[in-house]
Amino acid sequence: MKKNLYVSLLRGINVSGKRLIKMEALRRCYESIGFEKVTSHLQSGNLIFYAEEQEVTKLSQKISSRIEAEFGHEVPVMVLTAQEFRNIAESNPFTRHIDKDPSFFHITFLSANPENYDTQAIMEKKQKGEEVAITDRAVYLYCPNGYGKTKLTNNLFENKLNLKATTRNQKTVDRLLELLEPPKTQQH
Repeated sequence: MKKNLYVSLLRGINVSGKRLIKMEALRRCYESIGFEKVTSHLQSGNLIFYAEEQEVTKLSQKISSRIEAEFGHEVPVMVLTAQEFRNIAESNPFTRHIDKDPSFFHITFLSANPENYDTQAIMEKKQKGEEVAITDRAVYLYCPNGYGKTKLTNNLFENKLNLKATTRNQKTVDRLLELLEPPKTQQH
């Protein structure tokens, strides 16, 4: 069966000393499921792997169940195909603004397409200078005061959109995009 490249984003591990999982142990956990060429980035649960082609929701459930069984932590896991991840990353409307500092860009990845939500209730949480754009599988944020100070958080989006959400800064997204690229062969 054909192997596809996937990105998984875990929510809430290794934050403030809670739900600790070493990346080496997490990579072994993924390999025990049958995933191949598992690569992690940072300690916050960003993994890239190859697996037999299947629905990302099934992969998410499989990974989440295995993490709970092995580590005792209930961890939301978002899985995207490599192409889905690229599409979301490349669709950030704020990257087109040369007057905005990319270090303040964040992408909140959503577990599904949001439906029937109150846009105004979300927009009321914006602070001075902040911008937000909600799309099918992502919320794009510009937080010039810092992400740590915004009220546009995972918890807000999960509550208002009734979906699972996890946020990554632009630097992490860019690094994951680099890791998705096949290694360059040397020219002679």
